[in-house]
Amino acid sequence: MSLLFDNGVLHHASTAALKRFSFVPGRHVWEDLRDALLGQFPDLPGSDAAGKIKLRSAHAGDPLEIEISWRDGLCWVHLYAPVVADHEVTTTPPQPSPARDCINTMPHPAWTTDAEGRVIWTNDAYVKLARQIGNHTDTTKDDALFVLDGASDPQRCVVVDATGENAWFEVVRHPTPDGHINHATPITGLVHAEEAQRTFVQTLAKTFAHLPVGLAIFDREGQLGIFNPALVDLSGLQASFLATQPTMLGFFDALRENRRMPEPKNYQSWRQDIADVIAAASGGQYHETWSLEDGRTYAVQGRPHPDGSTAFLIEDISADVTLSRSYRAEIEQFEALLDTVDEALVVFSASGILTFCNDAYRVMWGQTPEAAFADVTIHDAVKLWKSKVEDGTKLSGLIGFSTSIGPRPEQRFELSLSQGDKLRCTLKTLAADATAIRFCRIPTAAPAPVPSAPAPA
Repeated sequence: MSLLFDNGVLHHASTAALKRFSFVPGRHVWEDLRDALLGQFPDLPGSDAAGKIKLRSAHAGDPLEIEISWRDGLCWVHLYAPVVADHEVTTTPPQPSPARDCINTMPHPAWTTDAEGRVIWTNDAYVKLARQIGNHTDTTKDDALFVLDGASDPQRCVVVDATGENAWFEVVRHPTPDGHINHATPITGLVHAEEAQRTFVQTLAKTFAHLPVGLAIFDREGQLGIFNPALVDLSGLQASFLATQPTMLGFFDALRENRRMPEPKNYQSWRQDIADVIAAASGGQYHETWSLEDGRTYAVQGRPHPDGSTAFLIEDISADVTLSRSYRAEIEQFEALLDTVDEALVVFSASGILTFCNDAYRVMWGQTPEAAFADVTIHDAVKLWKSKVEDGTKLSGLIGFSTSIGPRPEQRFELSLSQGDKLRCTLKTLAADATAIRFCRIPTAAPAPVPSAPAPA
């Protein structure tokens, strides 16, 4: 028979010992055992003894022996005797058990409960944890170290230590004919990580809540994990639907049914097209513009993340597209208006690149910049002009004026074409350091009229 006392309180005992003395762990103490054995062992010390002792029964013919060891508040008691019905004891002391040694050296708490839920055995890790949380010694069901509801397996339990810190454990219960064997795995780090993740997600949600761009983040399993209110407005999908965490395919299916993405031309290849979209987004290569039936225009991007998740950004760019179209129409109208002007006009940017010319310029100099394979520069234009003016005409000043930075006074000079026509050239600075050059033909003076002969008288 074996018994273990922790600071004078029975911690656990073998089945034979529990039957022999009718003890209950957590309720009986050292003095109860001493009272029961004092008749056989009158020299049995009190609970404050130390070291290790071995006593023989004082009764003649009684082979019962008791061995007691004290260490760090723990007291081991072993009773040895031949098998005798009156005593119900074993004949030999318990032999070393690798299984018992393995359990007692486990870093995680383990314990056994009976059918009523009372703790009847614990390993050393359980005892150590009980001491850490404030010398907990009562292992009865009403005040157990781990409070289990029995509703789930595994289940999480929290233990508050003496400093008020929470220690989280995941408890797994294994049923036995007489009760349960329980194992507790520390998961405090995991719980803190989950709390940090939830806080981070909430922070992201609050941050994205005010963005006008719709955000949909799908996890590595392809399910919607995060979305913001702008996505509800832009997609036209109910928040209750998005809260069900649809898959990417289900999300795009719902967009198509809600007419918030271009209608597919071929319904048979629709799902393959969506699979291609998902694959492109996962590779960071998806960036398209959707023109919807109601006239709105969406810019859609797919961006991958290192953890395997994928984010889709949906932005309503209808106003920008409308403004761009209006601006483009105004530019085209302005260019058409300049084409009606008789003077040749050409504009160079601050870097000397030809950005605009009208029809009169094309006709005068025989140059079509939009047909060139590369950008036409001021150097190219001056080279062309020199080929069509009188030899010796210096045009290097045009290059210097066009490539200068800052305000410049307007300049005018005359050119003579090799064919005899004369041009008036005007240089003027525009916004952003651009340069406008205007060529105007100078009319040739008409010859003086020849007086006619007088009429005969």
